[in-house]
Amino acid sequence: MFRILKYLKPYTLFIIVILCLTGVQVYANLQLPDYMAKIVDSGIVLNNRHIIWSTGLDMIIITLIGGVCAIIAGYFSSRAATGFARDIRNKVFRKVEGFSKAELDRFSTASLITRSTNDIQQIQLVMILLLTLVLFAPMMGFGAIIKAVHLAPSMSWIIALAVVAVIAVVSVFFVFSLPKFRRLQKLVDKLNLVTRENLTGLRVIRAFNREKYEEGKFEQTNRELTSINLFINRLQSALQPVMLLIFNFTSILIIWVGAHYVNTNSLQIGSVIAFMQYAILVIMAFLMITFIFILLPRAAVSAGRIMEVLDTDPVIKDPAQPKHIADTKEVTVEFRHVFFKYAGADEDVLHDITFTALPGEITAIVGSTGSGKSSLINLIPRFYDVNEGQVLINGVDVRDLKLHELHDLIGYIAQKSVLFSGTVASNIKYGKPEAKDNEIEDAARTAQAENFIRKLEKGFASPIAQEGSNVSGGQKQRLSIARALVKQTPIYIFDDSFSALDFTTDAALRQALIPKIQHTTVIIVAQRISTVINAQKIVVLDQGKVVGIGTHTQLMKDCQVYQEIASSQLSPEELRHALTAPAKKLKPLEDEA
Repeated sequence: MFRILKYLKPYTLFIIVILCLTGVQVYANLQLPDYMAKIVDSGIVLNNRHIIWSTGLDMIIITLIGGVCAIIAGYFSSRAATGFARDIRNKVFRKVEGFSKAELDRFSTASLITRSTNDIQQIQLVMILLLTLVLFAPMMGFGAIIKAVHLAPSMSWIIALAVVAVIAVVSVFFVFSLPKFRRLQKLVDKLNLVTRENLTGLRVIRAFNREKYEEGKFEQTNRELTSINLFINRLQSALQPVMLLIFNFTSILIIWVGAHYVNTNSLQIGSVIAFMQYAILVIMAFLMITFIFILLPRAAVSAGRIMEVLDTDPVIKDPAQPKHIADTKEVTVEFRHVFFKYAGADEDVLHDITFTALPGEITAIVGSTGSGKSSLINLIPRFYDVNEGQVLINGVDVRDLKLHELHDLIGYIAQKSVLFSGTVASNIKYGKPEAKDNEIEDAARTAQAENFIRKLEKGFASPIAQEGSNVSGGQKQRLSIARALVKQTPIYIFDDSFSALDFTTDAALRQALIPKIQHTTVIIVAQRISTVINAQKIVVLDQGKVVGIGTHTQLMKDCQVYQEIASSQLSPEELRHALTAPAKKLKPLEDEA
């Protein structure tokens, strides 16, 4: 909890102002019992109306000053707390943006959302109270104790007894509530996860008639969360009556003991009343601190969860001494004896991968499901880093390049097409915000997306819903391909980006790509043999190992794994034709005719 307070540094001036205003407010409140004693002893007892009016006027002025200071201090407290929460939220967001897939696998999406919203809101709430009550209450309590002891030393043991009772009650609450608050935030994560799964998988749930099962999962998590909230709320509900009971018993004890001292002329009536007021201020100060302790355990848990994110050092980050690639017009991508395994895995996913993807050629990667195709190409943009070996671009290890510079070299089309809320145009020019209309249209035309875009009501200005939910899977893939083409990079990576396209659209798109990639390095991961049949180099993976490299014709003769994949997708006539037909060269579409 306390480590997160270092981010309050920009608001030091606000805190100083709040402290000064709080001091004035405390001073004003501490003067009121003395004035009240003066009114009782000199005004009422001696029947001096002048003292009553003059002292009463002074009390009104002091009360107004204290009230104004409290309002201003509250304003600055709100400004500081909300600004602090904004800064923490920005830091968490930027930190998460720099996470690799390893860190994202460690923190679930649901947990990161909870930490960025609910946890920060808890800290913001407590921060406002810290800047108002926590600064005010100790000053008030300490000042009231000094004034009370100075006024009636013989009765000071009553205040000490009340303070000990309050501290004991608060300690018991803290011991019982802290573990529950830790469990509470984890259940909020779990509830968020279950809710997100239900919303994103709604169609699958309905298709398999699993609504009751999912309702049961949600109900179980919801009941656990409700049970802990009830426990905490009951504990909080019991706390306030106990504190009021201590307050009332203290008042009774002061009156009982004070009456004895008044009877023996050891104290005046006004002094007993003033002592009672000071005792009330002391107990009220501890009540305020108690209120903080009610919220502090949950805020402490939330702060720990946020600091866990902020303290996480990303595995993948910019090198201390980065290198640069001089010529980026034509680049070569080389895998040199690459080994890779996921964090926590016992075995390597990739074993001794070595091949080179040259500019002006299409390098295809094929293999059965789970052979490591996507894992392999994820090493190029450093979504993961190799455990052994090197991934080189023009002879420079990708780990020696700045991430921003590396990503500028790559046009990446993910296996799962991702679109963002906005318009068709804003999604296509996502990687190149300054792209002109003719560039956007040309990329859409190449990606075979122009026809369906023109049919939309507003064309390129048509809205795209969150995650592209208002377009089909094939349309999302084509828009994703157009987005990469607009960027105009020397490396294009297609991670099974044609799977949602029909064969006709697939063929037309690949043919339209040819004139666009004459001097680029193209790496295609594909399930369909027809998608990569004309590639200049096909790399065949099996259980994370390279079992064949060559053209389609060569692999049909020499690679058994490739033969099995091809025979499962192509007819015998197509296979015979592929064996006798030469591999097509890269050439523009108009020359193909």
